[in-house]
Formats: sequence, C-alpha cells, structure tokens
Amino acid sequence: MEIYPRVAVIILNWNGREFLKQFLPAVVASSYPNLEVIVADNKSDDDSVEMISTYFSTVRLILNNKNLGFAGGYNEALNQVDADYFVLLNSDVEVTRGWIEPVVTLMESDPEIAVAQPKIKAWNNRNAFEYAGAAGGFIDKYGYPFCRGRLFDTVETDEGQYNQATEVFWASGATLFIKKACWEKAGGFDADFFAHMEEIDLCWRLKNMGYKIMYCPGSAVYHIGGGTLNSTSPYKSYLNFRNNLAMLLKNLPKDKRFSILFTRFWLDFITLLKFLAGGQFKQARAINKAHIAFFKDLRRNLNKASKSLPHRRHSGLYPGSIVWMYFVKGIRKFSQLEVD
Repeated sequence: MEIYPRVAVIILNWNGREFLKQFLPAVVASSYPNLEVIVADNKSDDDSVEMISTYFSTVRLILNNKNLGFAGGYNEALNQVDADYFVLLNSDVEVTRGWIEPVVTLMESDPEIAVAQPKIKAWNNRNAFEYAGAAGGFIDKYGYPFCRGRLFDTVETDEGQYNQATEVFWASGATLFIKKACWEKAGGFDADFFAHMEEIDLCWRLKNMGYKIMYCPGSAVYHIGGGTLNSTSPYKSYLNFRNNLAMLLKNLPKDKRFSILFTRFWLDFITLLKFLAGGQFKQARAINKAHIAFFKDLRRNLNKASKSLPHRRHSGLYPGSIVWMYFVKGIRKFSQLEVD
C-alpha cells in the first residue's frame, strides 16, 4: 500500500470572500489522498470566516488576531499546522485536479529539495504565463527578480518552452510547496517584510543552507494576481524596494554587500528620477521612503544575516544586470539570457 506524505494547503485570507467562494471548491476537491485544507484568516472585516464556516465544513479555520501581512500571517498560522509538506496558496489561484501529486513526487525524489512551485499561468489569459512566478524565479546580480516566462512587464505565451523540471532561484509565494522541516530550519518568513519579497528571501536563505528550489511543469495553476495590492500601489512599491534591499543585506556574502548595495542604490535613484519625470510623484516618494526605512533597520537586518554564508554561485543567479539587458539591450525573453 502506497504511503502518501501529509500535505496541508494553507490559504492566507484577508477580505477575500469572493476569491474563496470561486476557487476554494477546487482546492477542496483536489485528488491528493492525504490532504488537509486550511484557511488562515488575517482578521478580515468582510464575512469570509462566516462563509467558510457555513459552506466549507471540511476546511479548517485558523484565526489570526490581527492583519499580520503575508509573512507574519503565514508564520502565525503554520505554527499551528502539522504536515510533511506545506502548500502556501493564494486565494486568487485556480487549481487543477492532480496539481499536488507531481510536485510532491518531485520533492520526494531528492532530500536536498526544500521548495518547489508548479507552472503558474494567467487566469484571464490561460495561454500566457502569470507575472508572479511563471515558470520559476531567478534573480540578477543586483537583486532584481525575474522569471522564466516573464522579464519585467513582458510575459511570454506558454508554448511548452519551459516544460522541463529545473532548479531555480526562488519559487512564487502564490503557490509555494515547502517541506515542513525546511520551513522550520529556516525559521519561516521574515515577518518584518510584511508582504512582498519574503518568499525570495526564504528561498535564498535555504539555498545558502545548501538546499534546492525547483520548478515542476507537471503541475499547473491559474493565478489572477493583484488581489490585495495592485501593481501601481505606492505602498507595494515601498515594500518591494525596502524588502529587496533588506534581502540583499541579509543574504549576500559579506565581501559583496557594499559594492552591490552601492550600485543598487544608484539604480534605485535612476528609477526615482524616471518616476519624477513621468509625474509619478507618489511612486518616487515610495522609493525615498524605502531607503530611509532600510537605513533605519540596518542594524536589525545585519543581525539577521548569517555570519558564515557559503561563497558559492547559486543556480538561478544571473551574474549580470537584467535591467541593462532588458532596457538597453532589448532582451525580452528568458531564453535569450545565459542563466545557469
């Protein structure tokens, strides 16, 4: 008799009643035989909790006492979950039957695999990859994330070009599979991030410990995206710029921190000037605010940094500048880059 590892799918919810109503039934109907479905509520003020209690009796509810953000909300919830695998799933993701099995099979095949993600496609354009994850995440020398299937705002159509399971740098928090033991060893998300970049930081920390992050094309999900903060939100820009700098400080080898952060600050300044020139004053202020917050939290983040990070080149780390390749060289597809 085949023994299936215990899998817990945890959906962090904040005022997502309509997403849950639309997408939770397919999660509950997943074919995986050893599954628990959990909704962790981040103190919603809509009737999400009442709706789940009424219509989804098999779904376990975890109630956080306040909105702890994506990072803190998951940290609090997963402290109360026991399983071999955690699956962090956004409420605005449509899953397909059999979406769990291929990822778990891949992860079971290698004890060094800590995290994996499925193929993530766009819900409103089902032949295209989705911005937040696509076919696995990568990062450039200066901390700019990108994906197989998505460079900045250019998203590719899925034509089977990324149908190979491969090691990546980070997996999307929209649908992230992680072994419980690795989650606990890494200490979960950095709750100070609140939201955005926390999954990249977690994956980087795990890679520094010697683990692998994988992309599994045998599973596909469809993501709406932007359900909480849209792409033009100044607050989202603030979180992305602040958290990205903190992530670099925490995870880079000590001998590379200063040079890379110095260059990154100049790149951010160019972006700020671009926003000003375009009349996007709130976005420019968000970058300035992010830099101030970074220096305010400098000592705190330095104390989080590992004192003995391995000086190795990680798979999925692009040694050049994706900004230069995209905006100057005109590269629009991942396949045009030379990435290990």
